[in-house]
Amino acid sequence: MAAPSDDSGTMERASEEMGAVLEKLKELGAKPIHTLTVEEARTQPTPADAVKALLEEQGKSTEPEEVASTEDILIPGSAGDIPARVYTPEGEGPFPVIVYYHGGGWVIADLDVYDASPRALANQAQAIVVSSHYRQGPEDKFPAAHDDANAAYEYVVENAGSWNGNIDQLAIVGESAGGGLAVSVAMHARDAKLIMPDAIVSVYPIAGGETDTPSYLENANAMPLGKADMDWFFEHYLSSAEDRNDPRIDLYDEADLSGLPPTTIINAEIDPLLSDGEMLAEAMTAAGVEVEQRTFDSVTHEFFGMAAAVPLALEAQNLAGEKLRSAFADE
Repeated sequence: MAAPSDDSGTMERASEEMGAVLEKLKELGAKPIHTLTVEEARTQPTPADAVKALLEEQGKSTEPEEVASTEDILIPGSAGDIPARVYTPEGEGPFPVIVYYHGGGWVIADLDVYDASPRALANQAQAIVVSSHYRQGPEDKFPAAHDDANAAYEYVVENAGSWNGNIDQLAIVGESAGGGLAVSVAMHARDAKLIMPDAIVSVYPIAGGETDTPSYLENANAMPLGKADMDWFFEHYLSSAEDRNDPRIDLYDEADLSGLPPTTIINAEIDPLLSDGEMLAEAMTAAGVEVEQRTFDSVTHEFFGMAAAVPLALEAQNLAGEKLRSAFADE
């Protein structure tokens, strides 16, 4: 989760509720991420902290959205165990299964920072959600996070039954860096001839290595994510400039997207990654993939998990839930 960049009209363009979260984030002392060390960026207040503080100020509940149960697990990876969390909804099951990848530019954030989204997805889709962490840069450079994401998917496919999951109803969801990982993992599943997901939901994905797209230029100094912040992420995760052209990073220009399942791409208007989502949708359509891309106006990067404070986040979650339920019903 990125911290605030120098404001460039974000507050004027944001909805009242979105603006209140961003104001609270500034009050908590969050600084532009590109001005920080990695350790500082990992420990400073997050947008999730801002939502909680705002709810507390408004006298509203700060309790997380309820699910039937959560369980922290470890997934075997090529370089060690990968922390993950299993969210189970109310009901009898067996349940559909969602593999979820959090954001943070492959450098910051963890399962706790991105706790709200998998809870919402579990309830929206009436599915078990396995939220998987992954190795992060600069300690573990590209493709470490991508390799861990693939390992997590393979493990969930093999072990879903132990959580009362039905692997015949399977989806991949991710946010930001995780949004790109979700598509990359689906490509890996196709190429490795694994069980394919029935759907992908990619929320404001990092889908390319270029930072001169229309939305990067328009939202260069947006909050809570700006162009300099994205360059900081690339610098800390990628080993070289050439990695920006790897098909696992540059999904819209370099990747073979053919044969992927129906995909929903959710974007925020005030976000340098908006064009990434639009161009990914165009590339997927050209590759014959059924895709819907929708941009939510007056909200910023990181809005998806903010349903407790930002009504448009609930609308986005409703869209994701609708698409996932429809995909599962077709199986």
